[in-house]
Formats: sequence, structure tokens, C-alpha cells
Amino acid sequence: MLLEGKRFLITGVLTPQSIAFAAARSAQEHGAEIVLTNFGRGMSLTQKVAKRLPDPPDVMELDVNEPEHIAEVRGELAGRWGSIDGLLHAIAFAPGDALGGNFSTTQWESVATAFRTSAFSLKELALGMLPLMEERGGSVASLTFDSRVAWPIYDWMGVAKAGLASVTRYLARDLGQKGVRVNTVSAGPLRTMAGKGIPGFDAITDTWSRRAPLGWDVTDPTPVGDTVTFLLSDLSKGITGEMIHVDGGFHAMGTDLYFD
Repeated sequence: MLLEGKRFLITGVLTPQSIAFAAARSAQEHGAEIVLTNFGRGMSLTQKVAKRLPDPPDVMELDVNEPEHIAEVRGELAGRWGSIDGLLHAIAFAPGDALGGNFSTTQWESVATAFRTSAFSLKELALGMLPLMEERGGSVASLTFDSRVAWPIYDWMGVAKAGLASVTRYLARDLGQKGVRVNTVSAGPLRTMAGKGIPGFDAITDTWSRRAPLGWDVTDPTPVGDTVTFLLSDLSKGITGEMIHVDGGFHAMGTDLYFD
């Protein structure tokens, strides 16, 4: 099994449809031990859905915008395992006024929230957990939606995701000497809770499903979860600073595929 004997911190598991849930399930099926995180009212949701995994894991409280939470989780994991082999950052949020065609009118406070939660938090979490990976190295993976183009409805979340891709590259530069790889996975649109919260989301999914060369099932996050498992495994030991597309090949097609 790809992850036999390895241990990972996985964020972002909220429902069985979550990409992070698919990644957590795949990691366990490949032999990994995992812990999940959430905070506030989301804790009970994650604890509930954790019971649907092959081996129900513990759920730790973690708000990535609170440095003390990161320190506390690091301490708990150090006491439990001594070290970890990596983590999945599956965290993103933008206030409603930062999406849906509001790019020109969004106020800085909402932009700052989107960027801090969706991009800067990758740096905070990776460096916060670095002491647990320094001895043996490890792998940091995150989830994104390719923001190399301006999508009609994605607005400031698209900017934040562009920032996440850049943070990935800079972390890859700085952490490579410590044996830590940092990559991000660009998934096609999926009917997750996060996806359904984006105004006009159905317009993107309908086009994607028709036009992706391999086709695209907007209800199945399994291919993305399996790719995360690959990136967390030693099979990816030569890959860092990359954005890996798992989107049925949509990203590679000409511009005529972006619009009906």
C-alpha cells in the first residue's frame, strides 16, 4: 500500500461529498493513519462524517487563522505520533460579496478574509507543522481551482487561488532543503458544499461535463482524492512546486471550450 506506516493531518472534511473526505478515505485505504480537523460548529459535522470512513479518525480543533490552534494541534500530534509525514490543506472561504460578479465592488475586508483563509493559511499550516516533518521529510498538498484565467463568477476567490498557487511555489523553494514537498491539486468543478455556494456554479459544471476530453463527473471526487494520495506518497518524491490538474483534461483544451 502506498501510505503504509505513514501519518497525516487532513483538513476540510465536512461532508461525504467533500474532496477532503475522498482524500481521507483514499489515504486510509492505502494504509495511512490520519487525523481530521475543524472548529466551531463545524466540529460536530466533521465528527459525524468521520464515522463513515473505513477507520473513524479523531477530529482535532483547528482554525487556521488562529496561530494558537496550529500550535496546539502540533503539540497534540507530537505527543501522539512524534512526527507526521504530511498534510492536506483543503481550506478556502470568501464572503458572499467577493463572489458572483462583485469583483469591482468588493471591499478590502472581504478580500483580506478570502486571501488569508484560502492562501496565506497554507503557509501558516505548513510552517506550523514543519517541526513534525523535518526529521524524515514529508509532503504538503492543497486543493485549488485553476485561476490562470478569469472565471465569470469566481472573482476574488480566483485571486486568492492564484495566491495559493504562488504560495505553493515559494514554500516548495523554502522547504525543499528540509525534504518537504509542496504541491497543489486543481480539481474540476464538483458538487461539494463549497462549490454549491458559488453563484452560477451550475453553468460551469454543465459546460465542463460536456467538453472535458475524458468527461467529468461532478458528483465524484474520488479521482481528486486518489491524486492527493499519490502526492502524499513516496511515488511523488521528485515532484514539488506543481499544480496537478485533475479535471478530465479540460484545462488543456483551447479557449473555445471555455464558453458555449
